[in-house]
Amino acid sequence: MKADRLQTSETTLPKFQLPELLAPAGNWECAKAAVENGADAIYFGLDRFNARMRAENFTEADLPELMEYLHSRGVKGYVTLNTLIFPQELREAQQYIRSIIAAGVDAVIVQDIGICRLIRHLSPDFPIHASTQMTITSTAGVEFAESLGCNLVVLARECSLHEINKIQSQLAYRGSSLPLEVFVHGALCVAYSGQCLTSEALGGRSANRGECAQACRMPYELIADGEVVNLGDRKYLLSPQDLAGLEVLPDLVKSGVACLKIEGRLKSPEYVANVTRVYRQALDRVMEERQKAEGRGQKEALHNREKVKGAGVKENILSVSSEERYNLEMAFSRGIYTGWFRGINNQELVHARFGKKRGVYLGQVIRINNEKVILRLEAPVKPGDGVVFDCGHPEAKEEGGRIYAVEQKGKETILTFGRRDLNWRRVHVGDKVWKTSDPELDKQLRQSFAGDIPQYQRPIKIEVYGEVGQNLVAIAHDELGHVVEVESSTPLVAAHKKPLTPERLQEQFGRLGNTPFRLGELTTNLTGELMLPVSELNRMRREIVTQLDNLRRKPKRWQLNPNASLCDLLPSLSPHHPTTPSLIVLVRNLQQLQAALTAGVDTIYCEFEDPRKYRQAVEMVRQRRRWGENFTPPPYLKSDSPTPPTIWVAPPRITKPGENWILQQVRSCKADGYLVRNYDHLEFFADERCIGDFSLNVANPLTADLFKNHFHLERLTASYDLNINQLEDLLKSSPPDWFEVTIHQHMPMFHMEHCVFCAFLSSGTDFRNCGRPCEKHEVKLRVDAKGLVDRHRIGAEHILHADAGCRNTVFNGTAQTGAEYVQPLIELGLRHFRIEFVNESPEYVTQTIHQYQQLLEGKITGSQLWRELKLQNQLGVTRGSVIH
Repeated sequence: MKADRLQTSETTLPKFQLPELLAPAGNWECAKAAVENGADAIYFGLDRFNARMRAENFTEADLPELMEYLHSRGVKGYVTLNTLIFPQELREAQQYIRSIIAAGVDAVIVQDIGICRLIRHLSPDFPIHASTQMTITSTAGVEFAESLGCNLVVLARECSLHEINKIQSQLAYRGSSLPLEVFVHGALCVAYSGQCLTSEALGGRSANRGECAQACRMPYELIADGEVVNLGDRKYLLSPQDLAGLEVLPDLVKSGVACLKIEGRLKSPEYVANVTRVYRQALDRVMEERQKAEGRGQKEALHNREKVKGAGVKENILSVSSEERYNLEMAFSRGIYTGWFRGINNQELVHARFGKKRGVYLGQVIRINNEKVILRLEAPVKPGDGVVFDCGHPEAKEEGGRIYAVEQKGKETILTFGRRDLNWRRVHVGDKVWKTSDPELDKQLRQSFAGDIPQYQRPIKIEVYGEVGQNLVAIAHDELGHVVEVESSTPLVAAHKKPLTPERLQEQFGRLGNTPFRLGELTTNLTGELMLPVSELNRMRREIVTQLDNLRRKPKRWQLNPNASLCDLLPSLSPHHPTTPSLIVLVRNLQQLQAALTAGVDTIYCEFEDPRKYRQAVEMVRQRRRWGENFTPPPYLKSDSPTPPTIWVAPPRITKPGENWILQQVRSCKADGYLVRNYDHLEFFADERCIGDFSLNVANPLTADLFKNHFHLERLTASYDLNINQLEDLLKSSPPDWFEVTIHQHMPMFHMEHCVFCAFLSSGTDFRNCGRPCEKHEVKLRVDAKGLVDRHRIGAEHILHADAGCRNTVFNGTAQTGAEYVQPLIELGLRHFRIEFVNESPEYVTQTIHQYQQLLEGKITGSQLWRELKLQNQLGVTRGSVIH
């Protein structure tokens, strides 16, 4: 009974697996830096199809050598193929995938749904990791990825620990065991990855193609109800602090996530070495404490979860040392914060005071005397360190230089700089001083991955067996499951002195310097007191190392079907027949809806901030179907046999655990159909009429075929990342009647968990205490022109909306049109054309609908329409991303 009780007690404290630590590598030096500082795996891009095209990256030719090096060190290598793939690129992508699989890469990280299908068609067992670019925020999203054949899911950065735990619980309840990965450190995108169209809207540089222009790091003015709001020195309204999940490592381990990912493929080798080392040591510390807790039993563990060597775990919070924080801030820092792990705090996520690297805060300038700076230090500084003076205008050129001497006088510190190193007219009392460079730390970091001798060693376990007259047998296991067995060349003899004690074997087998290994556990199973020459023990140790190294270097052999081909997955095409083009109108309030009904639009989409208003919208449409006596069709409406209008409503773009009540609210309006925008919608509205929206990122026929033929969506909105040539390719490679194309809209640029309303128009942290300023004010954002060179991005007032989940969308203030390309698209068989409105007046909506109706009827040309709209809209209408 006592044993039973003990077993019960132990099982109530679950055993936790050590998560994999995944580090970025933009080049060879970064790969070495990651390996030598304890990364379990690295992720890297090739010269095509990766979301960091500005990184140095690797080539296909590098793969065999790189993978051999990684595997010899017990490290996995994952290739990023995490962009959307366009129709004409599919054949090249297929060859890329074959090369990646043949090179023994451990997995590929994928955004494009069609590419997931292609990989699984080519290979039944090659691992696929669903990228954070797939915008997976829920159990339904994880199960969708699993249905594609994915072996791991990288969750959206916006998921909190509570939400991660909820997803894990729901997956366990449903019998799924797909591993989850989360970002633990690095830059935070303000928009949901895979849903940011800002770079595309402003300059034709798609973030979904690895060409992010970082518009979120620019200064913005906030305009509420037509007036600029004075926010003081807060200008970087969309620039989050950098993520640092170090404090919450115990909870991340407890949540059961399989992998912790460090961001930074554009960062330096020193950054990779620094951050990897900090997280490696901290993670090992957490696991050591957890193992001790498991060994003590439940009750004792709860009372003794204190510090481990001055930096341990207490109440599931890792005590972060000042040295660790210093190292992380010096690596790269816009300010470091736990991001969304602890939930939403809109007052802390974005401090808004700068959007670029700062480093460690040293203090404020108190006085300037004789070209010397006096301040009260808040962090260590020494000669040779580099600093910058922050006068509150980070968008302008800032003064900075290297420190020549440091003198301490009481509580004050005097910094001396080299002669003529600073322009003293640009240094002021009150300036904040940041340390941006520490040459001594950089030197230490470079030394950590210099040379060819392994510096980070991974443990091996050795079991030793023997008795008199038999050979000594040593069996060695590495962490990856490789096993080798080595025998002595001479038999064991009885020992008269100096027998093979555990200590002596530990000493001889532990001499693993200059190898990738260190001796972890040694188990001895010797009968009697035995002896073997030291030279033979040394030979056995060297043989263990050689054999393990040879095993590890062997490339992974994944199955690769030589007969499988992209062509097997392409949808069949049939000749299209000329049909009358159809105009679809998306409106965002009831007044616009009324205007669309009056204009005789057959198909209307509604996307309202408050889904409760959908019931009224549906009732308005159904009343119009009854064609009341007082309704007089406008002259441009064919009234002889009007088509009854249909209404389709849009749920919010993101769905997280516990938010199905919003979907239930949407469905309760009993619309004719629903816009599907994420994986939860596919599941929730499975029995309804559905149309796939742009957020599904349909960019090629493989993705289109899945949504059309497996999920039976009636139509698909083509990805906004496609230009006219790529759009034409999509229509030629898939039945054109599958699609609709948006030809007039204010591009939805940022879609964010970050609430600008809450952060800057309230003192609240989230919807519970913000006072709902989103319901009281009309808000726009405008790029702050002061000091900016990139003038093409300034001037327009970008419209800000919140949705039912309190997520914000920034719409491009300038509408764009693809009207000039409508006729060629009609000739290719496209029938459905969408136009969208955001905050336009009913009169403008009516007028614009009329012009597009004339365009589709062939009464005006696209060029005429564009010129007319340009004159009518004070912001101007650009031709938009479709021409890039």
